[in-house]
Amino acid sequence: MHYHKEGNKTILISALLILLMLAVDYLFLDKFPAVQITIAFILVVLLFLIIRFFRVPHREVRMDNSVIYAPADGKVVVIEEVMENEYFKDRRKQVSVFMSPLDVHVNYFPIRGLITYFKYHAGKYLVAWHPKSSEENERTTVVIKHPDGYEILMRQIAGAMARRIICYAKEGNNVQQCSELGFIKFGSRVDLFLPLDCEILVELGQHVKAPVTPVAKTGK
Repeated sequence: MHYHKEGNKTILISALLILLMLAVDYLFLDKFPAVQITIAFILVVLLFLIIRFFRVPHREVRMDNSVIYAPADGKVVVIEEVMENEYFKDRRKQVSVFMSPLDVHVNYFPIRGLITYFKYHAGKYLVAWHPKSSEENERTTVVIKHPDGYEILMRQIAGAMARRIICYAKEGNNVQQCSELGFIKFGSRVDLFLPLDCEILVELGQHVKAPVTPVAKTGK
């Protein structure tokens, strides 16, 4: 396991601030040892959680041309047929994965292919499971066209805690399945909009891992 480069600045600043607070705790609360120990414990746990948030665990991946893999770690919170209005402007199968602050927050490309569309949208910070977060929150939209001809849309969505979405996708680039797409800081959601002939392989409430868990099987 290693730690994501996007966390370097956050971890350094957090460590310096927590060290400063520990020093203040040590110097000024010596007359209240129980309070001093409690505060020190909370600060150390907080730093541990911040560092842990940026972890990138090693996972064995197997590329499969007929499978669409989970783009993110988390719980499946939506499986439904919907109208996709930004790019396709027709009906698609939507699968959404909610990432809690305890989940790994690296995002991956679920299929290989050509990036035919990319757009960043500024927006609100509704809780990530809110029905309107897919259309109103800060988000990125990436469309990937598979060599077999079908396209899928992937949307990174900021949550109530998230304030920065990192996306490495660039329109016109060819990408490999299971390669890294980006990172979302501190709680978020990823939506997939799939062709109607895809067979969904996950269930509501299921916890998935990226890019390991097959989310759907294509009709190709």
